[in-house]
Amino acid sequence: MELGILVAIVVAGIIGLWVLLYFVPVGLWFSALVSGVRVPLLQLILMRWRNVPPVIIVNALIASTKAGLKLNRDELEAHYLAGGHVQPVVNALISADKANIPLDFKAATAIDLAGRDVLEAVQMSVNPKVIDTPQVAGVAKDGIQLNAKARITVRTNIKQLVGGAGEQTILARVGEGIVAAIGAAASHKLVLENPDSISKVVLAKGLDSGTAFEILSIDIADVEVGTNIGAKLQMDQANADKNIAQAKAEERRAMAVALEQEMKAKAQEARAKVIEAEAEIPLAMAESFRSGNLGIMDYYKMQNIKADTEMRDSISKTSPKTPPKE
Repeated sequence: MELGILVAIVVAGIIGLWVLLYFVPVGLWFSALVSGVRVPLLQLILMRWRNVPPVIIVNALIASTKAGLKLNRDELEAHYLAGGHVQPVVNALISADKANIPLDFKAATAIDLAGRDVLEAVQMSVNPKVIDTPQVAGVAKDGIQLNAKARITVRTNIKQLVGGAGEQTILARVGEGIVAAIGAAASHKLVLENPDSISKVVLAKGLDSGTAFEILSIDIADVEVGTNIGAKLQMDQANADKNIAQAKAEERRAMAVALEQEMKAKAQEARAKVIEAEAEIPLAMAESFRSGNLGIMDYYKMQNIKADTEMRDSISKTSPKTPPKE
């Protein structure tokens, strides 16, 4: 029984000691003290209550002090509570100071809170970055398509990091400049002979304006000859003209067929009227017989004339026979 009580006391003592050391980081306070950083032990305890990890703030103060920078503890805590990254900001300030790049704590925290990697930005200012553009297609004035790839060397513009455009804007502007430069060339051969002419024209446009980068150089890495866009457009235009001409010819044919059908209909109508008139002739002759205006001899003479006319018509329609060969 006494052994169990002793074990419980020891466990409780260990837990109490751990809680005490957690809220009273004596080891961290001593490390800061021997590093030349004056942080009251009470402030380390209060950091726990403010939900600020003391180790992050103390380590940042130690690193900045050893690098010769003077940072304010309250400002570091405020940046952490605002959702910032304390250690990368301190590392960026140290790197900028060693590289003689003007960067103060306020600008660094603003860049960090804007969502950009401030340490990477400082490193890119020292060591420029190369961006490869995707293949860009342009058409010269002679109608030949050229596919070009470029390599853009950029470095960070610290002053434009907050609110400045990113890499996608640089790529879009450079791609647009390449297309315009190729389109201004009189012949695709001139571009193939001197690809640097494209980079010089594009670089002179000041495409890095309003961006977070400064363009150092634009190099054309590859130029390939594509399709003959001019010839293809001419062929498409010729096919379109042919289709239009065929459509107009079909329209004229349809109109001619309609006119022919109309003429046939009129001819049939005329024949119908003739047949109708001929049908009235016997009635008129009978009326003439009754009224005495037509005699029997007159009727026979008319029949003879009719028969004679029919005979002549049949003779005229008969084709002459070919004489036999000797």
